[in-house]
Amino acid sequence: MAGEDELVEQLLARDESAFVALVERHHDGLKRVALTFIRSPSIAEEVAQETWRAFLEGLKTFERRSSVKTFLYRILANIARTRAVREQRTTNESELESEGDDSPLGDRFGEAGNWLAPPTAWSAQTADAILERKQAMAHLQRALEQLPERQRAVVQLRDVEGLSSEEVCAVLDLSEVHQRVLLHRARTKLRAALEDHFGR
Repeated sequence: MAGEDELVEQLLARDESAFVALVERHHDGLKRVALTFIRSPSIAEEVAQETWRAFLEGLKTFERRSSVKTFLYRILANIARTRAVREQRTTNESELESEGDDSPLGDRFGEAGNWLAPPTAWSAQTADAILERKQAMAHLQRALEQLPERQRAVVQLRDVEGLSSEEVCAVLDLSEVHQRVLLHRARTKLRAALEDHFGR
């Protein structure tokens, strides 16, 4: 599989297959992250498509100081924020700034945001276990959707899309400390939701 730098070179040489490869690699992730800013799946799809258009237009000026993935998600975040304002889906500022950590689970994480006591692994593959896992994932998805926008965006980028903390800071224009706090609070709330689901 071609590396992203190689795909960029091929794309600059007008190789359409390189663009197809990048879209196959990143489009679903772009849509998922767009949904952290915009609730409508159809508008999230439009935002992802606008991101690809902006990516192609900006490719000649891409200086490669970041990865292609970071470049894409940064474009997406800017477009999604603008679109959210246009759709009048702005989040109340007090909600964003009062993201307090009132959960008793705050002591479950280390300073780097890692679990001190990881959740129990789901290893059983019985029909009941599979059903329980699907129900837990649906519960977790609902909890994710209820997070404040910036917490949702940070946990989506870090834990689902696999971006590093430095990449998330670049995409969302956050300080390292703020990114770490948002991630910690989001993970704490999601873990609380899972523990509530399992009755622990």
